[in-house]
Amino acid sequence: MRVFFDTSVLVASSVGSHPHHAQALPALRRVVSGQDVGFIGVQSIAETYAALTRLPIQPRIHPSEAGRIVRDNILKHFALVPAGQDEYLQALTAVQDNGWSGAKIYDALLLACAARSGAERIYTFNLGDFRAFAPAELQARICAP
Repeated sequence: MRVFFDTSVLVASSVGSHPHHAQALPALRRVVSGQDVGFIGVQSIAETYAALTRLPIQPRIHPSEAGRIVRDNILKHFALVPAGQDEYLQALTAVQDNGWSGAKIYDALLLACAARSGAERIYTFNLGDFRAFAPAELQARICAP
C-alpha cells in the first residue's frame, strides 16, 4: 500500500516517549520492512528535524542525533515528494479561502504533496486540519496510523 506520512507521524514514530509512539511505530515498521511504500513531503525533512530538536523532553535530542534520526530512520525508507508551484498555490488558496492563518499553510502544503504522491492512506495526528483542507476525493484516505 502507498502511504504518506505527515510530520506529526514521523516525529511520533521516532521518539519512544512521545504520546503517539506506540500508534505510529507499527506504520513506520511497515514501510521499513517493505510491506508499504512510504512517501513524505520534502518539507518534512526540515519540520521533523526542527520538532525533534525542540521537543520538551529530557534529555533533549541533540542536533546530531536528530540529523541521524532523519537520515537513517526516515530518508532511507521514504520517497520524497517535492512541492512545486502548483502545490504551493493550492495550499495558499486553501488557507486564504478558509481564512486560516499561520502554520496551517504547512499542513495544506503537505496535503497537496500527499495528493501528488497518489497515496492510498494519508497518516496524520492532525486529523482536524487535514480533513478541513482535503478535497472530497481525499477525505477517506486521511487517518491516524
